[in-house]
Amino acid sequence: MENNTPVFYNAETVRRVLNWPLVNEAVEMALKAGAALAPPPAGGPYVNQPQRSFTVVGNEPHNLLLTMPAFVGDYALTLDGSAGDAMNVRRQTLACKLVTSFRSNEQRRPPLPAVMANILLFNSSTGQLECIMDGTDITNWRTAAASLVATKYLYFRRFGAHSEQSREITVSIVGCGAQGRFHATAMCANFRVKQLNLWNRTEAKAVQLAEQLRFQFGDRIPISVCSSTRVACQNADVICIATYSREPLICIDDLSKERSIHINAVGAGEVHFGELANDIYAEAEVYVDSRASAAIELRDLPASIVAEVGEVILDGNYPDERALSVFQSLGMASEDTCVAQAVHEALMSGIK
Repeated sequence: MENNTPVFYNAETVRRVLNWPLVNEAVEMALKAGAALAPPPAGGPYVNQPQRSFTVVGNEPHNLLLTMPAFVGDYALTLDGSAGDAMNVRRQTLACKLVTSFRSNEQRRPPLPAVMANILLFNSSTGQLECIMDGTDITNWRTAAASLVATKYLYFRRFGAHSEQSREITVSIVGCGAQGRFHATAMCANFRVKQLNLWNRTEAKAVQLAEQLRFQFGDRIPISVCSSTRVACQNADVICIATYSREPLICIDDLSKERSIHINAVGAGEVHFGELANDIYAEAEVYVDSRASAAIELRDLPASIVAEVGEVILDGNYPDERALSVFQSLGMASEDTCVAQAVHEALMSGIK
């Protein structure tokens, strides 16, 4: 009798196969697929994903359960080049991520993650549940990877093809929580960072992150803990801001007068764009991961949206060299779906 019991991967198991090439490829594929027609007339990757739903827990508006389903069709992954002819296999992946966001968890003793997730993978032919995996690390990795992909195409590619391999940048991290830590690690691991600036409202948290990064990357990247966001951002080429702030933390006067700047805005406050002042949006070219999500969650954004990042990847219409670009990151279920599929295949085939 066939065993249809779903396989379960805990956080430690998932962590074993997570690496930047695998996650970056999956997220870039999800962004491209999300920008395509569903399905494209000539074939190729596409996405079906409804808007995520929010369930408030009790009378606490900051305690939420998010439901994020997606189907990604006709796409390919190389799994970091380790799976032989995997590029020749066209995938059809049906998944749903369940996320809880309990902001006060980090103040618990012992602390818990503010955001926790599980991802369910289904057989796209039968609907049977095939796999359940811890999705907390995947959420952190794919969110940082989306910023990496956005930085690659919205910042580096304005200077020419493959400039991300040679151009040195100064990076500013505003907010040193979980996403700040992942963004700092991602930027240093994937790009040529010549200076890393850290700012956090509670300075001790920035100091702690600086120590962790020095241990991880050694002395090759100078790291500074800054006294203000202005000090952190005044010479930055790329800024990653990830906080719960209701009030703007960065205004246009905090940025280099030379411009040619890219900002990854990953805020999770009551409004997703509360971290940046309106005078930044007045000058910036704003890009998103999903227009459909932006129409709901960014409906009061004081700027027009230029394009989805996936559209830029496909059509090559990069910002001008001197532009101020903002990637307003909302997160898409299709990103989780593609990364979860890659993780599942890596674990099933024994890739380490």
